[in-house]
Amino acid sequence: MQILHTMLRVGDLDRSIAFYTEVLGMKLLRRQDYPQGQFTLAFLGYGSGNAEGGAEIELTYNYGVTAYDHGAAFGHLALAVEDAAASCDAVRSKGGKVTREAGPMQHGSTIIAFVEDPDGYKIEFIQR
Repeated sequence: MQILHTMLRVGDLDRSIAFYTEVLGMKLLRRQDYPQGQFTLAFLGYGSGNAEGGAEIELTYNYGVTAYDHGAAFGHLALAVEDAAASCDAVRSKGGKVTREAGPMQHGSTIIAFVEDPDGYKIEFIQR
């Protein structure tokens, strides 16, 4: 088995694609519109995504829906980074929102940080 993707519902697909590509450096791997179902899917990732065994993010835009209640169950996405502080600086310089500055996790020594995408989803940077 292999993890293929995680799906996030977004209120503005183009804004979200811009965040994941321009701010986080992902590639838009494919995009498909389903007018009869009134939704559009966009798959993003690093490298070639599933073709290289990497997981992808599926952004789903449902026509006419501009916001979602995230509920209390979803936590965050996590990305490995070389330098969490530098990654936060890069996100901030591109207009992104840093919600937790780089530093050790509360009950450990791993350096982490959190940023937020345009729809309010949290993304954790884990320093390698």
